[in-house]
Amino acid sequence: MGIFSRIGEIINANINTMLDKAEDPVKMVRLMIHEMEDTLMEIKSSAAEVIADQIRLQKQVKAEEARAEDWEMKAGLALEKDREDLAREALEQKVLCVQKKQVLEERLKQVEETAHNYREDISRLEEKLRNAIKKYQNLEEEKRRAMNRRKVEEGIYRLNTQSIDRLDGFERRIQVMEAETSLINTTESLDQKFQELEQEGAVEAELAKLKSKKTTKQTKK
Repeated sequence: MGIFSRIGEIINANINTMLDKAEDPVKMVRLMIHEMEDTLMEIKSSAAEVIADQIRLQKQVKAEEARAEDWEMKAGLALEKDREDLAREALEQKVLCVQKKQVLEERLKQVEETAHNYREDISRLEEKLRNAIKKYQNLEEEKRRAMNRRKVEEGIYRLNTQSIDRLDGFERRIQVMEAETSLINTTESLDQKFQELEQEGAVEAELAKLKSKKTTKQTKK
């Protein structure tokens, strides 16, 4: 593909439409930037050659113009010296210089037009490139923010999961402790009841002894 065809395609390309259809917009715009930069480099190189031709032709036009003026002066001098033959030859050289100047001016006009077109293309392509770079920076920023949001959400999810697991663990430990406490309380309560029964039996036995002693004393009287 020629450089002018690529320039036209790039300048006329709708970046937003292309990105909407792209699977990876960041990659797509990065490739577009590389293509623009390569094309811009080629355009500037070609434009430099055209501008060099323009400068060279401008110098040649001025040189032929100076020669034509010089031959005209010589023709005048020849006439003053009554050398019409020399004046005629000098004027013939002047005419040749003028004709050559006209040819050079025509070529210069074409080169200047080409250089002007190059400048316009360079200006438009640079603007397109600036927009593409700005778009790329925006996409990169959006991608960075999305990745940060994802990291935060994943961190929150892990934190919530770990917290829930810890709470479940704490709850199970509390339940075990409550069960152990309940079992201990139950055992202590049962032991206490048996101790009370034993104590009650001992009291009854002592009471029975006192009653027996009292009865024995009464009988002896």
